[in-house]
Formats: sequence, C-alpha cells, structure tokens
Amino acid sequence: MSYATSKISWKTAAGLVISSMIGTGVFTSLGFQLLEVQNTWSILLLWTLGGVMALVGAFTYAELGTHFRKTGGDYIFLSEAIHPAVGYLYAWVSLTVGFSAPIAIAAMAMNGYLSPILGNTIYPGLFFLLAVPVAHIFSVSRSAHFQDVLTVIKIAFVILLIILGFGYSSSAEVSSFDFSSSWQKEVIMPGFAVSLIYVFYAYTGWNSAAYIIEEVDHPEKNLPKALIWATFSVMVVYLLLQMVFLRHASIAQLIGKVEVADIAFGNLFGATGALWVSFFIGIQLIATISGYAWIGPRITYAMAKDFKLWKPLAKVNTNGIPVRSILLNTGISLILFLSGSFEQIMLYAGFVLQLMGTITVYSSLRIKKEIGFKSPFKPWLQYSYIIFSSGVMIYLFWDRPMESFAGLGILALGLLIFLFDKKTEQI
Repeated sequence: MSYATSKISWKTAAGLVISSMIGTGVFTSLGFQLLEVQNTWSILLLWTLGGVMALVGAFTYAELGTHFRKTGGDYIFLSEAIHPAVGYLYAWVSLTVGFSAPIAIAAMAMNGYLSPILGNTIYPGLFFLLAVPVAHIFSVSRSAHFQDVLTVIKIAFVILLIILGFGYSSSAEVSSFDFSSSWQKEVIMPGFAVSLIYVFYAYTGWNSAAYIIEEVDHPEKNLPKALIWATFSVMVVYLLLQMVFLRHASIAQLIGKVEVADIAFGNLFGATGALWVSFFIGIQLIATISGYAWIGPRITYAMAKDFKLWKPLAKVNTNGIPVRSILLNTGISLILFLSGSFEQIMLYAGFVLQLMGTITVYSSLRIKKEIGFKSPFKPWLQYSYIIFSSGVMIYLFWDRPMESFAGLGILALGLLIFLFDKKTEQI
C-alpha cells in the first residue's frame, strides 16, 4: 500500500539533527561535570571528545542508512547486520528510554528554566510533552514545517547567546577559567569518564535523520550531508557555549547546578536579563521534544511491522504516519516525567544508549558488500569508537552501579519479551 507522503530536504533533516542534539544536555551538563573535573582544558576536552565520537557515529550511520535505506534506524541495522534479537532490544530500549527519556528530561528542564517566571510548577513541561506530538500525527510535510520553524528559533537563540557571551566582559567576581596543568591529572580520573556520559547524552540525536531515511529526499547524498554537517556544527556550538558559561560564572555558583546558563547570564545581565534567557532556553526545548516525538515512534513502528506483540502499533493513517506509536511514546515519556529524577534518568538512559550505539557501530563492520556512502578511515574510526566507548561504560558501571544495573535491567526485560514474541509472517 502506498501513502501520500512527501520528502524532506537535507536542510530539514539537518535541522532535525540539530534540534534533537541541542536540548537539555548542553544547558544542564556543566554543573554535573564540575563535580568531577574543574580544569577548563578538561571541560573542553570532554566536549571535543564527545563531538569526535558523535562525528564517527555520524559517518557510520550515514553508511548504514544509505546501505539499508529503511526507516527504523538501529532496529533495521542491528536486525539485518547481527540478529533480529539485537534489533528488537534496541527498539525496546528506544521505546522505554531512548526517545521517551529525552522528551521527559526536556520537559523537566523546561519547568526548571521557566520556574523563575511561572513558579515551581510542572504544567509548562507537561503541556508541551502532551501537545507537541500532536503536530506529528498528520503528515510528513506538516512535521517538517513545524520542525523547521522550531529549529530556526533554536539556532537564532543559541547564536545570540554566544554573541552576547563573548561580546560582553565577564561580570562574575571569580571566573571558572582554569588553564593550569591540573587537567593532566583530571583526565585519568574515573570522574572524567563519568562526565563523558553527560557529554555523550548532550550529543544524543546526531543520528536522528537516519531513523526516517525513507522520508528523506535523495537519501544517498542528503543523509550523509545532513548527519555530518549538523553534527560538526553542533560540536562547535557546544564548545563555544561551555566557554561562555565558564567565563561568566564561578565554579562555586555552577557546581552541581542544573540551570548553568541561567546562572551565567544572570551574572551578565542581572535578574531581568536572566529571566529572558531562562525563558528562551525553556522555549527552545520545544524543538527538542518535537524532534524526538517525530523520530522515536518510527523505530517502534518498524518493530511493530515485524513482531506480533507490537502489531497494533504498525497501523498508520492515510499519510503513513504511525499515530499509535506516537501516542505510546508520549505515554511512556509522561510516566518518566512524573516519576523520575533528572540526573538518574539521564545516567541510566545514557548508559544503555551508549551500549546500544556501540553495538550499532560494530554492526557496520559486519557489512561485507557496501552500498552507498562509505565511512572514511574505516575500520579504524569504528575500532577507536568501540574501544573508547567501552572504556567509558566500564568506568560508569564502576562509579554508578545502580543506574548501570537499571539500564541492564531494561535490556534484560526486553530480551525476555523477545523470547515470548513471534515474528509476523511476511507476505
């Protein structure tokens, strides 16, 4: 059956990647990182390593996406390159935390950033968590137009923050800048690896366009362009933003805090200026919620077409939109939003997503006959990604065993469900 779907350009695909990446992580991670590392070189190295890893991932996903050319992202890659059970686990992870947790975290952070204006209430985040997915239940073109507008607002705001942050002299009594040699000791501490999880979470979304490849126009050239260009641009933005935050606030002000941007710009512009910055940080998170609400259900839909237990979620509307999958994804996001701790959700989601992403990068090494884009310096980039990522996960497991076990528990439950599920007979 064919549906009246339109295709999105590489710019919309890149905008989707940017919207998915620039969300809560870049505006909230620094305070948690300063609990572990405080040298400016260490902080910049964290964000550079995260960006390089994301770029390696972008190369790999561009290769996998143009090879398989099916909507569903990692579910398709892992099912076909390794085993259906592994693809099933990824789809399960995506449904339970992969795309629902970022929505919940964005909604929580939105409440935090809007609280100086609206008070301590859950209603702003709750409203957008429920309302934004509605924009994606009609058609691909409607989703694209909605996402484009939100992306333009996000990019304009972030660029303005960077210009203001570097254009004005620091008004903080004590800057957080520390360019001493202490970074040499910090980078070999377990805390440095734990801090990388926050960074990796902030870079989550670099693979977004690969999940909807059937909705991308001329994916063989537009998917690699969107993934690589967007990921590199976001890495530059992330490095500049961390410099701005460190420049305009002391470590004592930032350490352990979520609203680091609010603190930094409060020092720069006073209470009124901080209110406006806080307001727009909260508003730009709508684009993050929108990006994950668009792509996450596509993975659930891809699995639902193949397995009987999830078959009801394979139903689409006249424009081919998996409305039921969108509603389920929204429901799980709501549960996490109402019940979870910001930091704990970020850590256990980060651990399990890093694990599955590493397996996906490994899956690219199993492709014997490549079709489409070819990752440069293959297989050395993929090997470096796998080794580095594995080291970070080992450190995280050692330092935060409860959150790590929670992530593994989610995988174990998914495997149990897979064992009782059955493949749908293909016609």
